[in-house]
Amino acid sequence: MLGDDEDVFDSVTWESPAAPATYEGTSAGLSGPGFRQSTAESEDGRDPHDPKWEGYLITSVKDPVKELAETKDAYVSYLVTAKTNLPIFSTPNPTARRRFQDFVFLRTHLAKDFPACVVPPLPDKHRLEYVTGDRFSPEFMERRRLDLHRFLQRLARHPTLQRSTLLRAFFESTEWHVIMHQHVAHPPVEPSSGVIDSISDSLLNAFSRVRKPDERFLAMREGVDKFEEGIALSERLYSRVRNRTNDLTGDYHDLAVAVQGLGFLESGITDPLNHFSNTLLEFSALLRHNTQTSTDPFLVHLHSLIQYSHANRAVLKLRDQKQMDFEELSEYLSAVTAERDRLAAVISGRAGSTGLGLGAYIKDRVDALRGQDDDRARVERMRKLDTKIKELQDAVTTAHETSDAFSDETLREQAIFQRAKDAEMKEMLGNYADGQIEFYKAIEFVLRFLDGE
Repeated sequence: MLGDDEDVFDSVTWESPAAPATYEGTSAGLSGPGFRQSTAESEDGRDPHDPKWEGYLITSVKDPVKELAETKDAYVSYLVTAKTNLPIFSTPNPTARRRFQDFVFLRTHLAKDFPACVVPPLPDKHRLEYVTGDRFSPEFMERRRLDLHRFLQRLARHPTLQRSTLLRAFFESTEWHVIMHQHVAHPPVEPSSGVIDSISDSLLNAFSRVRKPDERFLAMREGVDKFEEGIALSERLYSRVRNRTNDLTGDYHDLAVAVQGLGFLESGITDPLNHFSNTLLEFSALLRHNTQTSTDPFLVHLHSLIQYSHANRAVLKLRDQKQMDFEELSEYLSAVTAERDRLAAVISGRAGSTGLGLGAYIKDRVDALRGQDDDRARVERMRKLDTKIKELQDAVTTAHETSDAFSDETLREQAIFQRAKDAEMKEMLGNYADGQIEFYKAIEFVLRFLDGE
């Protein structure tokens, strides 16, 4: 486990200004300019990979307003509010107005600053499923508001992201555009790895595979695959249900109109036919309302969960990349060391090139053609190889430490994502169930009301 003083994984740490030593409802053990997730093994019964929250952050997005309405630069702003006891915030109830581009900036730079964190996705800028009208229509703005509200909720549930200085500025700053400019002008400096930067990209490609896969992360990938498969299947199923319900809504409305017309022709049964027609119209309206208020949000949330899971999959893929960096560098070091040992054996006379394989033999012949078939050239090459070996040894050590650190962070991140996913699933299914209950209660009320007439 990494201590706070170790500096092998700067890309996963976060920065924040100095905070008070104690704060009501929070941990008093904050140290340094930034807060690491508390994973101290000394805490009774706490797994080292269990996350720990320093406080709460409750967020909301509401009141969409069309700004500069009569100009070509019109846009929609949203009121973002929060309630928190986190020490990093200067007020327990921060509030600000932000537009969609501000959310995009926040998400983009959080992903850059915290590569080991599952940063939730944002909805597409100009495309929302199941919504008609332009981007200034009430339906579009309300659906966009719900998606942005869910985005901030996911950030607020994350013990690392909820304490980022950028998120604090997003809620509190009255000079947000200045902060945006500063963040772009002074991006976070990634530590240079020397040899890693120069050769790892050329060694790795899209077809690379981890040579020694970790069973823990294999199980996680399998879980992600099953989860996405189940959510995708549910989305397809309920999309068909929605389409069929829309067809039925139109059919009931057309039937009601036909029955009403029949009532005008059959004077003796006009009242019963009108009663039947009104019932069909009310039921058709209830079906349409249930689709808009229950089924459509449920489908949007299902799709959002798939996108959220894709962000989690990207973190797992990045962890594999870190391990492959280490494995490829280790293999390269072994090859360079073998070449150095071969030269040493040839110089000392303990071995000839004929006994060291076809590659060594060909290399010696090429060197001979270049006039380098002498001990002085071999000694110079050995000196250069010794220097490269030293650099590679340092690079391999750094890559190994980085891979291990990223793995630890990923394990913690999976625990955070699992908790967030469970909370969202419970909320999503609960809202859908409540919508269906209200739908059938409304049907019962309508039937009683019409019967009372």
